[in-house]
Amino acid sequence: MRRLISLLLTLSLLPAVAQAKAEFKIVTASERGTYIQIGRDLAKYIAEPADISLEVLPSKGSADNVARLRDEPGVKFALVQSDVYQAFLDQAASGNRSAGRIIRPLRVVMPLYNEEIYFVARADSPLNYIHEIKDKKLSIGPVGSGTALSATTLYRLMFNQPLPEANATYVSNEEALIKLTTDKSVDVAVIVAGQPAKLFADMKPEARQFIKLLKLDDKAAETRRAVETYYPAAIRPSSYPNWITEEVPTLTVKAFLVTYDYNLQHTTRYLNAFAESLCQNFDQLQAQGHAKWKEVKLELPALGKGWSYYPPMERTMRNCIAQRTAQTGSRPVAAPGAATPARACTQQEKVLGLCGS
Repeated sequence: MRRLISLLLTLSLLPAVAQAKAEFKIVTASERGTYIQIGRDLAKYIAEPADISLEVLPSKGSADNVARLRDEPGVKFALVQSDVYQAFLDQAASGNRSAGRIIRPLRVVMPLYNEEIYFVARADSPLNYIHEIKDKKLSIGPVGSGTALSATTLYRLMFNQPLPEANATYVSNEEALIKLTTDKSVDVAVIVAGQPAKLFADMKPEARQFIKLLKLDDKAAETRRAVETYYPAAIRPSSYPNWITEEVPTLTVKAFLVTYDYNLQHTTRYLNAFAESLCQNFDQLQAQGHAKWKEVKLELPALGKGWSYYPPMERTMRNCIAQRTAQTGSRPVAAPGAATPARACTQQEKVLGLCGS
């Protein structure tokens, strides 16, 4: 009788066990950035239907996300800028063992959208164009952030030299604006965020008295060098009606949703469910999520050298996309195109968080 009661109790618990949600995490960026809103959309509209409880974590940014996806328990997804991902690959190819250990097991889920790069100066600054930032004091985001990588990469591309460390300040976006407008210890704050970014959208009209955006001059030689890696874009007044009154030309970098090359059956099953949900509920993301979702295409274009999709999720999504295409009769539009101890740590390694590894 005791055995029978025990068996019945065990069986009564099975449905609860079967319905238990997987508990995953996604690393994003600052609390007032676009990445964290994208993460919350994925948790609400994609993870929930896939029976996944997705905890959305703030972070220092893309480089920090890459390292945390590799090493932090429970983190199954990360939002990463394309130039940060490529920088890790380049460091690995150059012999940096730490970079190789971190990046080689990472896999792409899908490309997302382009993030605008904001060059913010004081309203009374004599600077008007992005290519005028040479030799100026720049706030470029925390070490480990995608912003720091983008800012230092852009500086090197535009001026054929690294940003002098004496001119670099590694602080958060909020701290950067304070330093820019109060103690004036920086001349320009470089911020990477998809528009509309909460940091700027929450500003009052009085902000115009204190800060302005530098413009991209497509005739400048520095710009021509920059667009070999980054893409021209515009920051729209509709995104920040309290702040800007006309389009401001700037540069962008692509954002990616990234995971790890998992082989545990339990994890793979839930990641496949996430991929199916992402495909099936994509329209809801675009209709009810952050405005940036409207710029995302449900497709898996060819990736650059050294990049690869996570095969189980790729198969699931390609099958689902094909079914959606067959049902609608439409065709997806193609997308546009280890260090030795004695060697000094480079600026790129520093912003990737690889120094001292």
